[in-house]
Amino acid sequence: MNTSSGFFITGTDTEVGKTLVSGALILKLRELGKQTVGFKPVVAGTYPASTGQHLNEDLETLRIASNLESDQLSLCPYVLDTPAAPHLVAKAKGIRLELETILKTYKDLQKKSGSVVVEGAGGFLVPINDQKDLGDFAQQIQLPVILVVGMKLGCINHALLTTETIRARKLVIAGWIANTLNKEMSLLSENIKTLQERIDAPFLGLIPALPLSIQKLNHQPYSPEALKFAAQHIQLPAE
Repeated sequence: MNTSSGFFITGTDTEVGKTLVSGALILKLRELGKQTVGFKPVVAGTYPASTGQHLNEDLETLRIASNLESDQLSLCPYVLDTPAAPHLVAKAKGIRLELETILKTYKDLQKKSGSVVVEGAGGFLVPINDQKDLGDFAQQIQLPVILVVGMKLGCINHALLTTETIRARKLVIAGWIANTLNKEMSLLSENIKTLQERIDAPFLGLIPALPLSIQKLNHQPYSPEALKFAAQHIQLPAE
């Protein structure tokens, strides 16, 4: 498995920690001397910054991890203001999200950076438009996939359905990461054990609750301290 070009990070749902994991993996790859940046195909939802700009918290987290200034590189071709399903927000604004545009932005970034950690939007099959979804994009770029499992009731079914779908697209699952979501889950270790038994891919770690002092505020990016904390609890897939 060639992981030198980066990873595609997907999740069992939205809000399961893909951004936290993506930022942490970027840090780990950069620590190994690999020039790595983050990328998102599309984001939906922005917040007003003190500069007057409207920013997206996921993109700003990827910029922090990638050590980039806000206008240094384009990390996302489509930034939508409304926090909802991207293809629906785009349609309401008279915009069509195009797979070709996403691919071009990704390839341009890859040429400049080498290794790219791609963070999906929501789950694996989130629509791009009326014909294509993020699974189609993952197939086009052929990066090893890392699955983030939000540890909550229902996660076993969601994780197994997602892994089955990823494999149906003939993609390599490089591993999976459990994220506690800063909440206590009944039978957490038992749930992880079940997933280890049923997911035929390496378990790359469990991210515990972030300390209160570094937990992310609403509509704000993760801090460098939060990304470093997460990075300490996960490992990179073996080459």
